[in-house]
Amino acid sequence: MRTAVLVEPMEFELQERDRPTPGPNDVLVAIRDVGICGSDVHYYEHGRIGDYVVEEPLVLGHESAGEIVEVGENVTDLEPGDRVALEPGVPCRRCEHCKHGDYHLCEDVVFMATPPHDGAFAEYVSWPADFAYELPENVSTVEGALCEPLSVGIHACRRGDVGTGDTVLVTGAGPIGLMVAEAARAAGATDVIITDVVSEKLEFARERGVDLTINVMETEVETAVDEYTDGVGADVVVEASGAKSSIESTLDGIRRGGTIVLVGLADEANVPFDFLDVIDNELDVHGSFRYKNTYAAAVDLLADDVVDVGGIVDFESSLSAVDDAFTRATEPTVVKGMISVDDA
Repeated sequence: MRTAVLVEPMEFELQERDRPTPGPNDVLVAIRDVGICGSDVHYYEHGRIGDYVVEEPLVLGHESAGEIVEVGENVTDLEPGDRVALEPGVPCRRCEHCKHGDYHLCEDVVFMATPPHDGAFAEYVSWPADFAYELPENVSTVEGALCEPLSVGIHACRRGDVGTGDTVLVTGAGPIGLMVAEAARAAGATDVIITDVVSEKLEFARERGVDLTINVMETEVETAVDEYTDGVGADVVVEASGAKSSIESTLDGIRRGGTIVLVGLADEANVPFDFLDVIDNELDVHGSFRYKNTYAAAVDLLADDVVDVGGIVDFESSLSAVDDAFTRATEPTVVKGMISVDDA
């Protein structure tokens, strides 16, 4: 089978590898579409993310969907021909985190495209059936692949307890920020504000129905949010950019007693944060790591046409053009690129 392998930073190599054989509890999936995530780009450019280092050739891609071509002997609820989205993290199911339902915190999780585990830039992937979610007829495999960033948004909104009538401020208008906005609206938020430094991304967010956009190069977050909310502030702030300045600015847009959710990964582990402000205003501050129990909800939201994920895709490229696709994905105005594996 054809596989795109990251052999060095900034260098993919198309390789032929053996087609995997599914185990008794697995499904063999012919991959159709894979999203290019920011983490994929980071591995491509730098060969590492924090302590995760690409020491051996690695197959990237963890936002994936395709069609089942074979099932293991113990699999009864899926069959060849079913189209599925693959949840990319498979936990051990034995540790205390897993037993408490927090399987996304499992320290022995196998996560696609995270060293040393290969991802989905391949024609076929064998994956546990428990983490393959059937797609209804009205949901494409592109949308199925984007259940992954949508899941990040759903989990972040759950962490922030976003509810009916809330005003939600999202910092960062990239794929995750836009998916947080979609999830927040689906959870009942009536006002969604989004910030960024790229005017084209903010215009795109406006076209997608965001109520207020703030270019932080031109306007102070606190000033704009105060004016929009009559001095109250947002009920929930979700930081989705990882930019140091955006993390610091979460305190500028939140109301007293509000909730801050940190999703974006900063380049540095230590970022200044005014904890006297947190205490004085009795703010709840939550980290949000990946997701748990979100894929079924993501598929339902797509099936019911409640959210739009396909609309964030700027381009689709073939597996053979993966180098060009990653070059395009680094352009500042690009939101999301996709790899269509079954294209020549």
